Amino acid sequence: MVRRAHVLSVSALVLVTGSVMAAGPASAVIGGSKSTYGPWAVRMLIDGKPVCTGTAVTKQWVISASHCFFEQGQAVADKRISFRVGNLDMRKGATVRPVGKRAGNARADMMLIKVSPMKVHPARLSKVHVRPGQLVRQFGWGATCTKDENTCQSPVLKQARLRVVRSNAPRCRGFAEPGGTDFCMEKVTGVPAGGDSGAPVMSIGAHGKETLVGVFYGSDREKMAGAGEIAKQLAWINKVTKR
Repeated sequence: MVRRAHVLSVSALVLVTGSVMAAGPASAVIGGSKSTYGPWAVRMLIDGKPVCTGTAVTKQWVISASHCFFEQGQAVADKRISFRVGNLDMRKGATVRPVGKRAGNARADMMLIKVSPMKVHPARLSKVHVRPGQLVRQFGWGATCTKDENTCQSPVLKQARLRVVRSNAPRCRGFAEPGGTDFCMEKVTGVPAGGDSGAPVMSIGAHGKETLVGVFYGSDREKMAGAGEIAKQLAWINKVTKR
């Protein structure tokens, strides 16, 4: 199951998306490598259990995947949600919690949620569209195996390198459509999956110069992955985070 329509279905979290809680199996970077950088990366927990990944886009706003905030079609209450921030080892990070404001995006699998102030360096947001052939990095703390992914969640941030594929390529079917708000990627080294849902997809550049180009939402666990494109949602992000 890899199609976009399935990704947005809460009942379909088991195979494609990233909720450890509702889905059972969840995953992060299968293969890939341990990351030595990622100050904007955020680990999302529900009832104290790791579920998804996100990105600090300001000192008080986190962006992640919308489906991470639902269980069995019902919104998860803020009191059950927390985020671990400020350390590549999630066990050592500081804990912050929602402060009552969140905004979903009707055009993409993205959610913005306001939290108590974080001592982090927020990600720079890309103003330009991704292009076919572009190399990107995806970061996450999820599983490193393809069996019972709950048993192999990574406590340390990992990363995969992927290549953007034109959206009308046959292998992108189910991940992106021409003219849509998502983009498709193929594995170079490592592939993201469940516990990575909502994870940052970054341009490749010098530390502090890279930009957030996408929000990961699903993969086939083998070769292909999809993400919502930040540049296409930039006006919405700026409007919400300035409230």
